[in-house]
Amino acid sequence: MMANKKKVIVTGFEPFGNHAVNSSWVAVQELERLGLGEAVDLFVCEVPVEYQAVQRLLPSLWKERQPQLVVHVGVSGLATTVTLEQCGHNKGYKRLDNCSFCPASQCCMERGPSCISSVLDMETVCKRVNASDIGVAVSVSRDAGRSVVLLTHAHTLYMNYSTHPAH
Repeated sequence: MMANKKKVIVTGFEPFGNHAVNSSWVAVQELERLGLGEAVDLFVCEVPVEYQAVQRLLPSLWKERQPQLVVHVGVSGLATTVTLEQCGHNKGYKRLDNCSFCPASQCCMERGPSCISSVLDMETVCKRVNASDIGVAVSVSRDAGRSVVLLTHAHTLYMNYSTHPAH
């Protein structure tokens, strides 16, 4: 076993709405099967599509795993490319989750900034992937809406920001 492995968490989501099977979780399970190489300690997790469960799960995962990278894989019936989210938004979460719940505050983090960007430059990632010969089209989004999946992304960005505010 290699010392100093990079800790990476990749999540997919449980079924929701008209998705009887969530292809994000299927893809993440395949990634787990394939692995990311000997230098990476990969942990995968299926995330409930429930606001309150996400608010409990993410801090626990963060504390337990202390990851260098977290990737949340979602599904969209509208996307025509792999879409990288640059930002997480704090307000406007009005959609009901799988428990028919919506936070009264419609916020990800009380008293948090309205928007927070990933420390990763998604435009650069996008350009490199699109210039490669892997045959996958990638684009960048700065606002994909407000769903439990996007709240999960925003919550992770806020946790990283609160842990490393210089980023």
